[in-house]
This record gives sequence, C-alpha cells and structure tokens, in this order.
Amino acid sequence: MSAIADSNDGPIEVIKVLFTLYPGYNTLDVAGPLEILSRSLHDAKDKSTKAFEVQFAGPGAAMTSVQGLTIKADMDYDDANDEIEDFDVIIVPGGDGVFEVLKNKSEPLNLLTKYVELQEKNPAKERTILAIDVGSLLLAQQGMLEGLAATTHPDYYTRLETICQEASSRDLSMRTDVMEERYVVNNARFDLGEDPNNNPYIVKKTRDGKEEGENTAGARRKSLARKGSNAWKESRRRESIARRAALPLGGMRVITTGGVTAGLDASLYLVGSLVSHESALEVARVMQYTWVKGVTVDAIDV
Repeated sequence: MSAIADSNDGPIEVIKVLFTLYPGYNTLDVAGPLEILSRSLHDAKDKSTKAFEVQFAGPGAAMTSVQGLTIKADMDYDDANDEIEDFDVIIVPGGDGVFEVLKNKSEPLNLLTKYVELQEKNPAKERTILAIDVGSLLLAQQGMLEGLAATTHPDYYTRLETICQEASSRDLSMRTDVMEERYVVNNARFDLGEDPNNNPYIVKKTRDGKEEGENTAGARRKSLARKGSNAWKESRRRESIARRAALPLGGMRVITTGGVTAGLDASLYLVGSLVSHESALEVARVMQYTWVKGVTVDAIDV
C-alpha cells in the first residue's frame, strides 16, 4: 500500500500527470510511460486504486508522433499553464519535433519554466519532471539542468553539453554534468526497499562518475530502509520542506533518460518513488519487462 493511499482515512489521492505533446514526438516516449502509469495501483489487490491520472497538453487539438500515432489533447498550453498547479508530474517526451520546439522557442518551453518557478515559490509540494530521450534538451534550453546531472540519447550527448554550456554562460550559473546512464535522478527523496544489494534507488554517483560506498570498488551505500510507502507522506514534513527549498529548483525532482526504452525504466522508478516499490515490480512483472536501473546523483533524504 502506498503512502498516498494510507496517509489519510479519506479517498485515495491520485497522482496527476501531464504529458507535454508537440508535433513529432516519439510514440514510445509517450506510450511506454502511459502503459506503466496506467497499470500502477496503490493496492495490487484492488484495481480501483489507480495511482495516476494522466492528461495530455498540446498546441493543437491533436498531436501526431514521428511514427504517425495521433493523440487527442485534453487541453491546449494556455489552459495547461493556467492549471499547472494541479499537476504532480510533468512528462516531456523526445522526438524529432524537439528541434522545431528549440528553433521556434515554442511550448512546452514556457510551461516548463513556469513549473519550476512554481516549485521554487512553493517547495511544500512534491513535484517531478521526467524528460525522456532528447526531451532533456528542452530542459537544458530553459536552464533547468544547471548545477544538476543529466543524460539523453547517446547520439545527442554533445548536443546536450553544448546547450547546457550556453545556458550556463547566459545565466552565469553552474555547469551541468552529462552522464552516460540509463536514467539520472536529481533531488531524489527517499531510499526505498530493504536489500542494499538489490536496491534500485540507493546507487549514488559522485560528480566524477564514481559510485560512493564503503569500499574502493564502488559499493552501494547502506539503505535507510525507508519504504516507498512513506515517501509521499514524509515529503510533507516541515523539515523536508525546508531542506527541499534549499535544493536547486526548489527541490524539484528532475529525471532525464537515455533512448526511448529508458523511459520505461525511469517510469518504473517514478512508480517506485511515488507509489511503492512493490507496485513498480508488479507492473514490470505483468509487462514481462526487465527493469534496468539508473542512478541518483548527490541525493539527500528530504
């Protein structure tokens, strides 16, 4: 059972997710996370306990992917900007259309900036941005990766580094560390699970790419054994809010991924973080998918 389900005696709290679409997104960058989130339950024995509610925003009534899949938008970006406070998670897919967004400085760039500003003003709420594949380039363009670590599709490591360097010079801010990882999590919250040797959440890499641990071989650090079912509730403690406010972007959890299938792995991490580790494992089992783990960087328990 997740914290969102068991932290109150009232109705189960649903995690609200917004996909930011544009012409030319990658189908799997949307369909993969959607499949995982739609299967996630607070209580594996009760199919009515859906953990996530998903909506789509786009510049038009419907957006077509590179592969030809058309998705109807629930709202345009004007409405999405007006309702941005409602969303706990924003997912930014990759795709060839990213480069048109960068060229035209079009949405979802403004929406992403507004979401970060909202978190910085109000760190009391737990918010997450997940950028899949080259979707991370949009975060880089808006200066959202300054002082953080990030990854992207391997073919675009250099492009990501260039955009991050330009943003850092423009904003007179800290540089971004581009890492060759399946996914990279910044401002992570809680160590989940109880077995340090098989815990997907507690590998902590330093900025030079080395893993921290108790030995020189780069062992995993010890888990606090704090279950995912505590994460949502604990994040609302006064101490958590104060510490989160001192982090980059007001403690916004920022996740970037490698190529398209890495979005599946990061989505499972998201389920484990916001719902429960057990829920993530059950979704992976049902999908017959082998979850490949990424890393958290400079994570602290807030």
